[in-house]
Amino acid sequence: MKKKSKRIDSKTSRTAEMTCVTRAASFFEKNPCYKSDDFIAPKLLPVFMLPLIKMSIIRYFYRNVISPKGIYEYVIARTKYIDSIYIESLENGFQQVVIFGAGFDSRGLRFVAEYPKTTVFELDVPITQNAKIAQLQKRRISISDNINFIPIDFNKESVIEKLDQFGFNKNRRTLFLLEGLLMYLDSSSVNTTLNIIRDNTINGSEIVFDFVYASVLNKEHRYYGEKDISKYVSTAGEGWTFGIQEEEIELFLEEYSLKVKEMKNSIDLENLYFRNDVGELQGRINGTHCIVRAAF
Repeated sequence: MKKKSKRIDSKTSRTAEMTCVTRAASFFEKNPCYKSDDFIAPKLLPVFMLPLIKMSIIRYFYRNVISPKGIYEYVIARTKYIDSIYIESLENGFQQVVIFGAGFDSRGLRFVAEYPKTTVFELDVPITQNAKIAQLQKRRISISDNINFIPIDFNKESVIEKLDQFGFNKNRRTLFLLEGLLMYLDSSSVNTTLNIIRDNTINGSEIVFDFVYASVLNKEHRYYGEKDISKYVSTAGEGWTFGIQEEEIELFLEEYSLKVKEMKNSIDLENLYFRNDVGELQGRINGTHCIVRAAF
């Protein structure tokens, strides 16, 4: 039987595009709970979109009509949370950052002025990565020499061989980011990816990833916004294929010599980022995801 091709084999990732649009829109939000600091994201969008996302009514429509319930809020919270880990890691002497499935991520650009000696490796499929680079060049955004764009076919090419070609040093403390990635892989690919990371880094390195609960794949509908997001990723041609049982994450990570440092579910993220000065909840976060920070 011929294997069904995925959208990202021939077009830019729709979910990566949506993440970029959300980050760009959130940059123009007035409510501090919704506002992000990603000043690069608006520059990665087509020019015609900028006047639109600057309009509050358009952002309201995007957040409440186009986006699955709570996903706009989730992407904002995830961005802020991983930004905080990124900064903390670099402050603590991490010399390398490896971003798997980087999409339109902008951290290497946003933080280069403060951390010019940190080497960033962005791995992604060529079509999405080329679209990002083309947009940066079109907007005349300078790309620092410390950022390495690595085109890769994850199904056919060796991650570590690609990293080695671009100067990755296995003996340096490294932050590995797998944001919005694992849920799109099969279990074998997840196992291969985590084994590669474990076998090519040193103690003290860290990994940050988000995952969806296994019950979501089973369509048990336990969480806020679950039906909406499941339908969206399916119709986008990028359906989820991997999940972890909520109570089994520590056992899962032990297989890869990893120990959990922090774990944030939707309630944790709401309390961190979506409560105002008097503690009132400003927005609900889609409950299907959890973010993990773990150390080797």
